[in-house]
Amino acid sequence: MENAVGELLQTRGHEVGVTTGRKRRCGWLDLVILKYAHMINGFTAIALTKLDILDVLDEIKVGVAYKLNGKRIPHFPANMDILHKVEVEYETFPGWKTDTSAARKWNDLPAKAQNYIRFIENHIGVPIKWVGVGKSRECMIQMF
Repeated sequence: MENAVGELLQTRGHEVGVTTGRKRRCGWLDLVILKYAHMINGFTAIALTKLDILDVLDEIKVGVAYKLNGKRIPHFPANMDILHKVEVEYETFPGWKTDTSAARKWNDLPAKAQNYIRFIENHIGVPIKWVGVGKSRECMIQMF
């Protein structure tokens, strides 16, 4: 996203190339590509990191489908020309507007953050085993 939200995600997440120092492109989570990656790789669990980066947002979007010429397509496009033409359909969630960096277990997370996590898990059909809320190892919540 080349806007204020993309800049906020980049800044809060310290998304800079280690070698080049170039700012990384940041955007909303894309569940279409994540489901495709799962289909190819057969994930048994997922680590959802940098949840704390989203703490300040009023709303959080998640890409749930691609549209081509106004119609939903049921899969990730194999053709790059088609991929460049798709429009992403988003599901919008209310932000939790709470600092999650001190959370160390599931129940420490705000209900809105829990709903966001469960939506992702249910949409891709893979359990989220770890949720990261900071930089250190202690900031990784183990779900099961």
